[in-house]
Amino acid sequence: MDLELRQLRCLVAIVDEGTFTDAAATLGVSQAAVSRTLASLERALGVRLLRRTSRAVTPTGTGLRVVAHARRVLAEVDDLVRDATSGHAHLRIGYAWSALGRNTLPFQRRWSRTRPETDLHLVRVNSATAGLGEGACELAVVRRPLDDRRFESAIVGLERRLCAMASDDPLARRRSVRLADLAGRTLLVDRRTGTTTADLWPPDSRPATEETHDVDDWLTVIATGRSIGMTAESTANQYQRPGVVYRPVRDGEPIAVRLAWWKDDPHPATQAVLELLTALYREA
Repeated sequence: MDLELRQLRCLVAIVDEGTFTDAAATLGVSQAAVSRTLASLERALGVRLLRRTSRAVTPTGTGLRVVAHARRVLAEVDDLVRDATSGHAHLRIGYAWSALGRNTLPFQRRWSRTRPETDLHLVRVNSATAGLGEGACELAVVRRPLDDRRFESAIVGLERRLCAMASDDPLARRRSVRLADLAGRTLLVDRRTGTTTADLWPPDSRPATEETHDVDDWLTVIATGRSIGMTAESTANQYQRPGVVYRPVRDGEPIAVRLAWWKDDPHPATQAVLELLTALYREA
């Protein structure tokens, strides 16, 4: 069954305007064309959608349900068209766990001040590409290399590696920790998007690991003292949680922050974002 958008628009116009004549005027077609289009829709669906009397046109029970679906479909199509044709007017930047840490607010404010013509939105998508591969954004902030050849990326800055632990953990009394201090603990990791694996430790002193898929769950478990976590400094800036403290890992390598984009379809504002983020990380 192949339904056409013009059929759905015709049905919605009839219901909204109340008569075939008014619907024809709204759509810019003849009344006969409206009648034919509605009839073709009813034949395609095999149901009656409207009751016609000499005074009014009203939806049947099935018609009401179809009209509700039609409105949603048409709204989605309108969103699709706006998204595809907006060009540089809109920009979505995805991230998995934390956006840009302490640079998040300065980035948003400086962008709105210097590039008001491009509407900026940050969106959290917990996937390996931070929403880029899923079509949820045009650019993505990621903290590990993307192996997918469809994407390009560039490092915009470095962040310290921190250990997250319960506030009553014995290690919380220290100002910093070393990897060796964590070897006998259980490390909570997100294998899809996380920056930490047991490979940071020598083979004979690696911590046990458990898996999580969400930063809120990660924090909740760490607060119990059952596990610890390792993360980029931006997580500590963005997710302060009672019962959880963050301590620098002195011998942990810094984490590179990357901006990624589609290789064959970069957003027009990509270079401007790269330059602004690089400047912010340099100033921090």
